[in-house]
Amino acid sequence: QVQVVESGGGSVQPGGSLRLSCAASGSIISINSMGWYRQAPAKERELVATITSSLSTNVVDSVKGRFTISRDNAKNTVYLQMNSLTPEDTAVYYCNADIKYKRAYYSTTKNFWGQGTQVTVSS
Repeated sequence: QVQVVESGGGSVQPGGSLRLSCAASGSIISINSMGWYRQAPAKERELVATITSSLSTNVVDSVKGRFTISRDNAKNTVYLQMNSLTPEDTAVYYCNADIKYKRAYYSTTKNFWGQGTQVTVSS
């Protein structure tokens, strides 16, 4: 039906950059909010940034000025550009999306999570 798949994680040195991508696919009618969350070892999952279908963004203070969220509605894809990375940014990053999609005889809206992509910042 619908899949949400992240890519772009990896290992980088402090001060480096990474760009995460998350693509939604399937019988999609529309996508409202898309966002990124992260979960560091032994910590709860936390919000990083969100973006609406009208491209209104919200970025948490801890990454503001370093991370940028963007979106390509035509491709059902959301991006997270991460600059000036620090070891504190090390976490599994998850994509989240509110997706309206077609079922056999009706449409419905559901919140989807990706499988997560590891980001490791270390010297």
